Amino acid sequence: MNLFRNFIENYTKLSIDDWQIIQKAFERRIVKRNEIFEEQGKICHHFYFLEEGLLRFFTIKEGNDITKTFTIAPYCFTSKISFRHQKPAEESIQALEKSVIWQVSYNKMNELEKIESWNTFIRKLVNEVQEYTETFLMEVRTETAEKRYEKLMQRYPTVIHKIPLKHLSSFLGIAPQSLSRIRKKLHENRKS
Repeated sequence: MNLFRNFIENYTKLSIDDWQIIQKAFERRIVKRNEIFEEQGKICHHFYFLEEGLLRFFTIKEGNDITKTFTIAPYCFTSKISFRHQKPAEESIQALEKSVIWQVSYNKMNELEKIESWNTFIRKLVNEVQEYTETFLMEVRTETAEKRYEKLMQRYPTVIHKIPLKHLSSFLGIAPQSLSRIRKKLHENRKS
């Protein structure tokens, strides 16, 4: 759990007492490769810290599997609207590789809100996620799939190749064949 403590301390200072309370609230869980551990249509009862692994958020709409986003360790995540309002989720969460997560229940999360450093951490984390989402939405509207794929390769060079082509192309909003052409073109450009 030291990785989680370090992660929180990137956002705020933690006293030993605060950390002991936070640490006791979370429990460790191993998620198998390809396991879907939060399901669309069911209520999300946990907030998580991803210690190691790679996750995919997706939705099934009109029979189509649509990748919304990915979470790369180390980072916090949940099905935000479902968790916050305790209503059925509009997305599922799947481990793309064996993952180690730490989870806290909705009720224990509410208890953690009594801790000032925890509230500071959550506020800064939510702001960071919101900024990412706004940037992502702007890129979707203003940049080509090729440009967005290049940015992903620059930001996450060690992870991008772990994501199956069908999920990556769905995330970019293009057909797998189009992504294959983009990859081939970028590979050829690097050679020359």
